[in-house]
Formats: sequence, C-alpha cells, structure tokens
Amino acid sequence: MPNIKSAKKRVKVIETKTMRNKIEKTILKTAIKKFEAALANGDKATAQEAFKYACKKLDQAAAHGIISKNKAARKTSRFQFKLNKLA
Repeated sequence: MPNIKSAKKRVKVIETKTMRNKIEKTILKTAIKKFEAALANGDKATAQEAFKYACKKLDQAAAHGIISKNKAARKTSRFQFKLNKLA
C-alpha cells in the first residue's frame, strides 16, 4: 500500500480507469455478440443495424486505447465481409 499522497491518488485513478475500461469492453463484446446473433438468424436488416453499432463501438474502443486501431480495423473488415456474404 502506498504511503505518499500522490501515489495513493494514482491508485484511486487507476482503479477508476480500470473500471471504465472493463465497462467499455463489456459493451463492445455485447455489440459483437448481437451482430453475430443477427448473422446467425439471417436477418439482413437487423444485421445491418448491429453492424453499424458494433463498428461504432470498435472505433470508440480504439480511440480510447482499449483495443488497438489495427484490431478494430481488422474486426470491422471481417464483419463487413460476413455481412456481404449474407446478402
């Protein structure tokens, strides 16, 4: 446990940021699962909406540094490919 005041503050800040990152990751995973479920059902309209939402969340996660920009781009590309295959 830190004794210095600034070190104590850093521990609190890191806990807050860790919680925020976990929340964002959970939201991202849920969006991806909804998109994949829409693909599995074969409903193109729902899949299109879920794709837009998932891509938005991927880009936001990449912008906040939760995932890398290359990973976000790769997942978006793969999702687009799957969506095009559905049509």
